[in-house]
Amino acid sequence: MTSYGSSSAASSGSRTNGLAIASLCCGIIGLFFLNIVLGPLAIVFGAVARRQAAAKSGDGMAKAGIVLGIVGIVLWLVLLAVAASSGGFSWYVGG
Repeated sequence: MTSYGSSSAASSGSRTNGLAIASLCCGIIGLFFLNIVLGPLAIVFGAVARRQAAAKSGDGMAKAGIVLGIVGIVLWLVLLAVAASSGGFSWYVGG
C-alpha cells in the first residue's frame, strides 16, 4: 500500500536524466534567446545524457535537445549572414 502523496511511478526508481532535461530546456530557450550560448550547451548536455541513457531514461529528450541546439546555431548563423549582407551592422559601427 502506498502512502499519501506518492505514486507508483515515483517509487519504481525510474528517473529521467537531469542532463536530458537540461538539454531540452537549453534547446527550446536557445531558439528564442541567446542561441549562440544555449545551442552548444544543449548539444553537449544531450551528448552526455545519451551516453548515460543506459542507466537513466531520457534518450528522446536528449536527442530533441541536440537537434534543437543544432537548429539554434544554424538559425543564428543564417541571421548573422543576412544581417551582414544587407548592411545591418552599419548602424552599430556608426557608419
